[in-house]
Amino acid sequence: MWDRMHLTPLCLMLSCLQVNPDRSQFFRYDSISLTCKDQLNSTGWKVKRNTSEGGVTACSFGWGFISSGSTCVIGNIYPSDTGVYWCESADGEQSNNINITVTDRTVLLESPAGPVFEGAAVILRCKPERTSSDHMFTFYKDGRPVGSSSTGETSIRRVSKSDEGLYTCSVAPGVESIGSWLAVEDSLTPSSSAPAAAWCSVSRLVCHLLVGTPYLLSTILLGLIYRDRNRGKAAPAGV
Repeated sequence: MWDRMHLTPLCLMLSCLQVNPDRSQFFRYDSISLTCKDQLNSTGWKVKRNTSEGGVTACSFGWGFISSGSTCVIGNIYPSDTGVYWCESADGEQSNNINITVTDRTVLLESPAGPVFEGAAVILRCKPERTSSDHMFTFYKDGRPVGSSSTGETSIRRVSKSDEGLYTCSVAPGVESIGSWLAVEDSLTPSSSAPAAAWCSVSRLVCHLLVGTPYLLSTILLGLIYRDRNRGKAAPAGV
């Protein structure tokens, strides 16, 4: 199952889902950790998912276990764990969505699980289930070859919107990974090689501004009213 990643508007994100390792493809029996990075120190965020076999369920309800706080760990991942994952609060607020795919193929593509900002450095890795010194790795974007490597890595030093697309890799003719969508967002912060951290840092700043501004304006307004009242009381009689 492959769905194009849905990106939640930045200013509405109170929590970010982070995946460790930071990729969207996994081999059967890999371990994965999913953490809700809370933006306003609120509580009650849970990792949820939607899979073709299990529908919408929360962590520890038939899959995974909560290791600490808002972190969900899947010790041995299976193809049935393929699906869309997100964080959700008790009030129904949702974070960004991340597609997780568990493949039975003998090679996978490691790429950022979440969107990256323009200008960031991105590394793509082609990972065979069994390593061999004879492998020559080829990378593809939207079905067209974009480079080869004997190390299994290729990098984009400064990613741009034109780099957005569906990437795959191969280790031999007919031995190819499934696709991973690389989503690129407009640059809102200085370039960063840690796109998930940057995404959450920016949304933290925006959310604090959204929450704090009304209180600041109210305080200033009350101060002005109090000052004017005091001036009125202090004015001489008959003036």
